[in-house]
Amino acid sequence: MANFALGAKARTAGYRVAGFDEIGSTNTEALAAAAAGDPGGIWFAALQQTAGRGRRGRAWQSTPGNLAASLLVIPDTDPDMIATLGFVAGVALAKALGTILPQGMLQSVETWDGRARVALKWPNDVLADGAKLAGILLEAARTRDGRQAIVIGIGVNVVAAPSDLPYPATSLRTLGIERSAEDVFEALSEAWVEAFGLWADGRGIGAVLDLWRHSAAGLGAPVAVTQDGVVRNGIFETIDSAGRLIMRDDEGARITITAGDVHFGATASARS
Repeated sequence: MANFALGAKARTAGYRVAGFDEIGSTNTEALAAAAAGDPGGIWFAALQQTAGRGRRGRAWQSTPGNLAASLLVIPDTDPDMIATLGFVAGVALAKALGTILPQGMLQSVETWDGRARVALKWPNDVLADGAKLAGILLEAARTRDGRQAIVIGIGVNVVAAPSDLPYPATSLRTLGIERSAEDVFEALSEAWVEAFGLWADGRGIGAVLDLWRHSAAGLGAPVAVTQDGVVRNGIFETIDSAGRLIMRDDEGARITITAGDVHFGATASARS
């Protein structure tokens, strides 16, 4: 039976959690809660999803024992800042995994995870040794009184990773780490409180993006971005103050990317 529990900081901050052994989709459950008038601050966590989804409507496979977690929040912020919650989630997840992984797996040990074998891939993935370990999906809805509710969905490969993906994927177990989905969730609930507090309804996005860059995968490396079947190649320079990917192409032009599928290193070169 699932036994999801919030960390002490999350409990103090007033967060709640509803845990499930199996569910269709934690994001769907959170969106339904928003429609029903929930005030936000509630996590939905499960050991398995049967109808999970990823970006652009793609299916998100879920092996029993992996973590699927979705948080409903109703932030008081400019609508233009809503999308940056994905970076808040990335920073929180990197921090949480940094507390789960043995110190020997980190290249440096700092207040936050720092540059480590666990890295953040723009815009919404977490990599371990270059393979996808976790993903993040944001979805929006309207509350009964017209405010914008946001659901931050997070999936972590705890015990197994899908094998039929077009990119490498890994799990904590594959990395030699035997922890439960409940362990990962508790660490995530704690790290979220810190990262969300730093974000401060968007006022602190600069500090959040600095932390994200510090754990970013592929900075300074070749990158290929696929948009509507068109591949752009260049060097990943940074993310800007709005969280957009900035790349420099072979002619030296600086290109701003707001969305697309990103590939680094040898994979990027193969897509040239």
